[in-house]
Amino acid sequence: MFSRCLPHRFPTSGLGTMVMMPVIGNLSDRYGIKAILTLPMCLSILPPVILGYRRDTHFFYLFYIIKILTALVCEGAVDCLAFAYVGENIHDRTRISAFSILAGIKMISALCGTLVARFLPIALIFRVSAISFLVGLLYMRIFLKERLNNDEVGVHHQDDHASSEITMLAEPILNDTTIKTSVFIKKQSSLKDMIFLMKTSTIFVQALVVTFFSSFSDSGMQSAFLYFLKARFGFDKNQFADLLLLITVVGSISQLFVLPRFASSIGERKLLSTGLFMEFMNMAIVSISWAPWVPYLTTVFVPGAIVVMPSVCGIASRQAGPGEQGKVQGCISGVKSFGKVVAPFVFSPLTALFLSNNAPFYFPGFSLLCIALSSMIGFLQSLMIKDVPPQPLDKEINNSSGEEV
Repeated sequence: MFSRCLPHRFPTSGLGTMVMMPVIGNLSDRYGIKAILTLPMCLSILPPVILGYRRDTHFFYLFYIIKILTALVCEGAVDCLAFAYVGENIHDRTRISAFSILAGIKMISALCGTLVARFLPIALIFRVSAISFLVGLLYMRIFLKERLNNDEVGVHHQDDHASSEITMLAEPILNDTTIKTSVFIKKQSSLKDMIFLMKTSTIFVQALVVTFFSSFSDSGMQSAFLYFLKARFGFDKNQFADLLLLITVVGSISQLFVLPRFASSIGERKLLSTGLFMEFMNMAIVSISWAPWVPYLTTVFVPGAIVVMPSVCGIASRQAGPGEQGKVQGCISGVKSFGKVVAPFVFSPLTALFLSNNAPFYFPGFSLLCIALSSMIGFLQSLMIKDVPPQPLDKEINNSSGEEV
């Protein structure tokens, strides 16, 4: 009975995330990342508290409803605001390394959570989850600084009666360097901000296209991969667990210790193209798997595949100033959610068709090959992104002229 309801949560929360992430990013630039981050972290505590208290049918349905409602705000919000915080406080030259480390820590935390849930009794799992949410909230409120560089003046707290002026975001140290300015109008909505940036920055549009096809491929892979392995090679839950554990370990090590050493020297654009090509190779080889050990072999492509989104966030973060990273990362997260919502509706029926006896032709991995082609489209788009040299460290200054950049 519960299984019939659970699948509907994902498109609902995904659609909510697609709409809410640009709004949350916009609010974080206006009122501060720390203040806005408090809301999703508080709401995330509610679902595990419900099941930690009681786990009968009525409380499950209460958990289910609360989880759907909170997911509209919480799902993806912490990641979005964390990337915005890094983009706001870390300089261009080291930002991609910081994004990689942040993604690696997220994978490590997911692995630790899985291991803890494996050994804890069911009665304690949800209580420990609620306590971990509370600890994270308290740590954030007590120790997290709004800005790491106190000499930079933020543009977060805007008066409701202020004019819709354009803010000059940076005055370069070198006099002969062009001045970098804000691309956003302060009082515009998140949708207008997104449209405005898309009109003024071709690189940002290209980053959004890459984000869509990458998330589209990633979500399609998640919806088709395990079904393919089950039908093709008869994988059981232990083999699934071993494969996913191997992917997580390889990805975490590469994100934390390997990629940060080379990311700054290679550059976001080259790293993005390399990652998308490795993602294509991974899915293409899996689609023609001829033995059960082939999916294990393709884990060598995992380090390239998981660096895609940190690279996209690094490229997009350069298209706006430090006080506008929330809007940029919110737009990226919204497009990412859209790709994740659309993919299962495309690839789940396609996978079921080619794994059935009614397939048009025999190719069990045809859906995975289509996912690989989607990654190839993102790869070709990434080749058209121009390399942007790192900007010198800047300071924010205000401009009340009202001219659009």
